[in-house]
Amino acid sequence: MKKLIILTLLTLILIFLFLFTLNKTITGNIISESTEKRTNFYSYTKAICNETNYCQDYEIICENNKTISINPVTEAVAQFDKDWRDARSQEQINKLCG
Repeated sequence: MKKLIILTLLTLILIFLFLFTLNKTITGNIISESTEKRTNFYSYTKAICNETNYCQDYEIICENNKTISINPVTEAVAQFDKDWRDARSQEQINKLCG
């Protein structure tokens, strides 16, 4: 009985080590491949406001000066009063990638 428990434990450890090693190899290859293909890939956050001065932060994802996606950041909002003016220039407000 004791030998069976030890054998089972060793088998589980070997399976765990095999899966852990396999997982690292796959992850490393994906990261490496992704980095090579996207040499000019970056992201940043930016507040975008509407006509009622309701502003929402967005994650802007860019590649080679092209906008890939714009995703809202959860709970990153602000409602300013009607007299509030955005201090950024119109170019800064409208520019996303590039």
